[in-house]
Amino acid sequence: QVQLVESGGGLVQPGGSLRLSCAASEFTLDDYSIGWFRQAPGKAREGVSCIDITDGSTYYVDSVKGRFTISRDTHENTVYLQMNSLKPEDTAVYYCARDPALCGDVAIAGGDSWGQGTQVTVSS
Repeated sequence: QVQLVESGGGLVQPGGSLRLSCAASEFTLDDYSIGWFRQAPGKAREGVSCIDITDGSTYYVDSVKGRFTISRDTHENTVYLQMNSLKPEDTAVYYCARDPALCGDVAIAGGDSWGQGTQVTVSS
């Protein structure tokens, strides 16, 4: 059974850092584009970042550019989201998804399999 498991969330002060992990089972992450998404209370789900299978290109929503970095570890079969200079508005549940329908500068959206999410709270 295809499974994605996120971890690494927590409570951090503004300006702090977290690294989220998305571990895959029953499939190889290298064979798919992978996206990170987030959903804050009362808000729609938002595509944050993705890594494209075709050429390894990475994309970010404007609000996280320069602060977040997506990467993949083939050996660990895991995709990471390094989040630096965190702001209170980054507070959300973060999800990873396999094979987003859109992975580019215009939009990051969709996915055929999703993890359960990990909570990120940025607060002093």
